[in-house]
Amino acid sequence: MQYGDNYISGCLDGPGSLFRNLDREDRKLLEENHTVSQYNKGDYLLREGDRPSELICLASGKVKIIKKGIGGRDQVLSLIAPQGLIGYRALFSDTPYCASAVAIEESVACSFAKEAVFDITRRNPDLALRMMKIFAEDLKFIKHRTVSLTQKHIRGRLAESLLFLRDIYGYMPDGKTLNVYLPREDLASFSNMTTSNAIRTLSNLAAEEVIALDRKKIVILDIRRLEKISTLG
Repeated sequence: MQYGDNYISGCLDGPGSLFRNLDREDRKLLEENHTVSQYNKGDYLLREGDRPSELICLASGKVKIIKKGIGGRDQVLSLIAPQGLIGYRALFSDTPYCASAVAIEESVACSFAKEAVFDITRRNPDLALRMMKIFAEDLKFIKHRTVSLTQKHIRGRLAESLLFLRDIYGYMPDGKTLNVYLPREDLASFSNMTTSNAIRTLSNLAAEEVIALDRKKIVILDIRRLEKISTLG
């Protein structure tokens, strides 16, 4: 098996893949027009302001989407799991990337040439509909987060972020520990609060036995209480 075969297979056939169920001809076109790239923690997959020439699919690892804010501070906008697409809005709108993508652990991504993706999308209505669904779900997420981050209190925002981490990356085999090591600075940014507030709120939730902290790991002890805190805001 050649290098990258497992990664391209996951991006094309995985349960969350945009390209699942393509016919043989379309699949072959993507296989012939892709590259596989490895990234270390902290490496950029794409940078804000660059122009897209390919569609990136995360094959393995974890990636954060960040945007430079006032004073050059990075704002974490979203998090990507394997088979998630990166930079697709800029690609389809033919505009520069409005944010950057950075690996938060060792990751591998498959990049599909723009022309090949567009060619397949034009003649494949099912693929176009799946892409429209991704756009719609992304817009729904953005609207929800806008309301949450501006109206919820600190506890509610942090609780919601922990639930998002659970939904995106799941648990470790113990069924309680979040399957992601996100620096406190990034968790704070994702929750629209200062790092000191995030650390203090995590400590309070741990004291209440809603969660437990094991160095970088976060363990969910009482999911119902965490959901209630998020809902009440």
